[in-house]
Amino acid sequence: MTDTPQYTPPKVWTWDKANGGAFASINRPIAGATHDKDLPVGKHPLQLYSLGTPNGQKVTIMLEELLALGHKGAEYDAWLIRINEGDQFGSGFVDVNPNSKIPALMDRSGDKPVRVFESGAILMYLAEKFGAFLPTAQPARAEALSWLFWQMGSTPFLGGGFGHFYAYAPEKIEYAIDRYAMETKRQLDVLDRRLAESDYVAGSEYTIADMAIWPWYGGMVKGWNYGAAEFLSVHEYKNVLRWADQIYARAAVKRGRMVNRVSGDPAGQLRERHDASDFETRTQDKLETVG
Repeated sequence: MTDTPQYTPPKVWTWDKANGGAFASINRPIAGATHDKDLPVGKHPLQLYSLGTPNGQKVTIMLEELLALGHKGAEYDAWLIRINEGDQFGSGFVDVNPNSKIPALMDRSGDKPVRVFESGAILMYLAEKFGAFLPTAQPARAEALSWLFWQMGSTPFLGGGFGHFYAYAPEKIEYAIDRYAMETKRQLDVLDRRLAESDYVAGSEYTIADMAIWPWYGGMVKGWNYGAAEFLSVHEYKNVLRWADQIYARAAVKRGRMVNRVSGDPAGQLRERHDASDFETRTQDKLETVG
């Protein structure tokens, strides 16, 4: 173990924002809005408020896949929510998602607007609305939903656990990194064993389970998440690697991964998406050239 001083919890915990590390500004121990700010509304029925993190990518991949299938009603406006600047604490966003996390969706296609928050719920909502990427017959439906909820339950260990302590915490804590690295590798092994049996996570068909899992675990084995591929020996998970490449070969996945993205290659950043043509005309490299 390291020589980190022993921490003794106080009788009553109090919040010290200075101890929050790189993401101190996006977390706080209370809910609700901090300021009044209306959300913009574009021309399409579906209004997405998000950021191009793995959780955000799930929904933009789904929407781009629906459009690729010819579902014109899946056209959407994707508005950038800058969580480091506190956009998620604006009153308009909190009205859509009282948990102040991205992504959040408003469906204005019916008589009354429908809000949907939590990425897994959004994937299910869109799959049922358009009748795509979620089997209707059992046992295939149960298998897809089981893997979807596996991702929702397991990824906090990967992101908020391993990713936080490995890449973002203000100090390296050996115990925390070891604890979450162990759990992340166990999850990768679960996924690898499953993908040894089938082309996709839920079986022979590509589903919302793949869309949910790929940005996290696919991004991990491809070296995009936390710069930890070598540390976690991702080369060991050959079935996950095969699947990750198979998913990334899809044009809709490449497009979805670009939306609301604010880091990396400017040519891969479409910070707001309001039309399919935006991928050709409004990526960050083109906007910077015009500017």
